Formats: sequence, structure tokens, C-alpha cells
Amino acid sequence: MADLLGSILNSMEKPPTVGDQESRRKAREQAARLKKMEEEEKRKKAEFRKKMEKEVSDFIQDSSQQKRKYNPMGKIERSILHDVAEVAGLTSFSFGEDEESRYVMLFKKEFAPSDEELEAYRKGEEWDPKLAEQRRRLKEQAALEEAASAQTEKTQACPNSNYRDKYSHLIGTSAAKDAAHTLEANRAYGCVPVANKRDTRSIEEAMNAIRAKKRQKRENDTALGSSS
Repeated sequence: MADLLGSILNSMEKPPTVGDQESRRKAREQAARLKKMEEEEKRKKAEFRKKMEKEVSDFIQDSSQQKRKYNPMGKIERSILHDVAEVAGLTSFSFGEDEESRYVMLFKKEFAPSDEELEAYRKGEEWDPKLAEQRRRLKEQAALEEAASAQTEKTQACPNSNYRDKYSHLIGTSAAKDAAHTLEANRAYGCVPVANKRDTRSIEEAMNAIRAKKRQKRENDTALGSSS
């Protein structure tokens, strides 16, 4: 019986010591502080949301404003502002290189920013529509000039000359036509036929050869006519 009673007494929870009571008290105090801090944080978020809702409403009703830029704010505040803007039907973006400098900009739907404007804000630049239009025109002009230059180089590399018109006053229309046919472009080897690439004669020498050939042909035709 004595052993059984001793076993029961040993299994019962011992009364807390002074040290245990102090630890529990500190734990209760810490929990109370955390709960108070959470409630304070919740209250601040609610107040900030209410403030942003008022500012966003005023912004929408002000027809003179197309966009609104806010001062840098923390991640939680930015998240709340983005949410308020979305509910109100606005477009919002965050800009800034680091967490300390990031800010929010609101845009009305009918004045949504272009890609060029967004790129300027991402670079930390102020958006100037007139300057942007000037840059756009200069870019287009540069593209046109580049295309024209490329076309000019292409034309110079492969000229499309009319040899019949160029040399008709020297050797006659028929001979010039033969020269033009001889010098017709070969697409597989550029602007000059392969055979002509091996011909080291100048154009004038080639013309003289053709003229001599035509003269010889006329003389032969005359001789045949006389014999008949």
C-alpha cells in the first residue's frame, strides 16, 4: 500500500517553482505585446487604405489630371495602393532601382502610358512627349537614310545600264544590241557572264571587234549579191 501511494504521489504534477512562474509570466507578457503590435499594424494598414481610397477617388474626379506620382513607400504600402487602384479601375506601376526609392504611379485608363514612357520611368528619366516625338522622327529618318544607302550600294554593285542606248551612236543599233546581249547579267555569277570575266579586253575593244564583224558580214553579203 505504501509503495502504491508513493507511486501515485510521484506521478502527480509538482507545484511550479519560482523560476517556472517567472518564465510563464514573461511568456504571457510577450504574447500580449505581439498581439498589441499586430493590432496596431492592422489599424495602420486600415488607415492607410482609407487614405489611399480618398486620394484615388479625388484623382479620378479631377479631369485635369491624367496621372499621379507618389513618393517612395514601403512594399506593404505599395501593395495596398496597387490594390486600391485596381479596384478603382486605374492602371498602376512601381518604379525605382532599389527598395528605398521605389514609388507608385497611377494612370487613368484613357491615358495609359506607352512603352516608350514606361521605359523612361524605368530608367529614372522624366517623360517629355515633345522630346519623345522628336526622337521618334529622328529614328525614322535614320532608318530611311540607312535603307536608301543600302539601295544605292546595291545599285552600284550591280548596275542596270542599257548598253544598246549607250553605244548606238558609235556602232549602230544592231551592233549595240549584240553587245548588250553579250553583256547580259548572269544571275549565278553576278552582273557579268562567266565568259566575259575571262575576257581581258576593254569595252571599247569589244565594240571594235563587233563593228569589224558586222562590216565583214556586210562585205560578204555584197560579194554574194554581185556574184548572183
